Amino acid sequence: MVKITEIVSVLFKKKYPILCRSSANSPGRTHQEEMTKHTKAYIALAFICIVWGTTYLAIRIGVMHYPAFLFAGVRQSVAGIILMIAALAINRQKDFSTGNILRQMLVGFLMLSVGNGCVTWGEKYIPSGISALICSMMPLFAVLFNLLSTKKDHFNLSIGLGMLLGVCGVGLIFRHNLDELSSPAYLGGILVTILATAGWALGSIVNKKTVDAVNSFLNSGMQLLFGGLFMLIISPVLDDYHGLQLWNTDGIMALAYLIIFGSVMAYAAYMYSLSVLPVGLATIYAYINPLIAVIAGYLFLKEGLNIYTGMAFITIVISVYLVNKGYRKQHKAEMKIASSTIAMAFPESVPAES
Repeated sequence: MVKITEIVSVLFKKKYPILCRSSANSPGRTHQEEMTKHTKAYIALAFICIVWGTTYLAIRIGVMHYPAFLFAGVRQSVAGIILMIAALAINRQKDFSTGNILRQMLVGFLMLSVGNGCVTWGEKYIPSGISALICSMMPLFAVLFNLLSTKKDHFNLSIGLGMLLGVCGVGLIFRHNLDELSSPAYLGGILVTILATAGWALGSIVNKKTVDAVNSFLNSGMQLLFGGLFMLIISPVLDDYHGLQLWNTDGIMALAYLIIFGSVMAYAAYMYSLSVLPVGLATIYAYINPLIAVIAGYLFLKEGLNIYTGMAFITIVISVYLVNKGYRKQHKAEMKIASSTIAMAFPESVPAES
């Protein structure tokens, strides 16, 4: 139902647009600022698509030499400290209130401890390309959680078909690896990676709904730090430290790449794009990441690449597209209903036809 304050605001801007302009900024400057803001968001999104596609390879290399949650916890904790220092150096504004800290802890736990931590653990037992294909379903989980969390959103044919295709895509991933599913470790890696995907999606929604404009990069740093600390706490319980060697060249190089590019730069870019762009668009990197991850795994780690992998990629991409299309269609319909309500309530506000 449209609020009376929203109707009055719309009518006021239509009838007296000059009074609604800021005296400090001209219309041209405001438009230019918006264009620049969105351009930066798209550049950040392109960076995410490339970098996060290669992080699956780096994670796979890292867990070959280090315990999963220890490796991921060190990565995110160090990255969080770096990002927080950089954020305060650039923008001294900060919000260290109890409410904001608890919000960042929750998002950090869902997106980093559950999301990134479980993906890292899963890659001990499944190929990096398979992990990336499973994670590419993240937008499906995001839309599903949105549908479950609000009465305004409902299933439609496009969303239902997209969800069904997503399930088929997962089935195609396993079509060539049915024998491996009999291994508890392999099956566990698959299930934990699915859990990670759901955790990341839920964390993205929580972060979107509780975004704090005081210093978004500082919040991102806190999320990384808290998420990393949670993983370091649970590492002694879930990780196997037997035969651990602290120095390994390949492992250290993978860790450095993940800290600098995968966490500090890419996570900050993701949080920025998420604050500017719609969730469905900000999560579009899930279309591209798996393709880069599968190719990188094949080239550098000789991971299997077959016709079923390609079919799974195409099926999942189409499923994500259909779900997002259905979700956008639903919101466009809601906007039309809202506009019609305003027109019926205030017919004099509708321009006469010439």
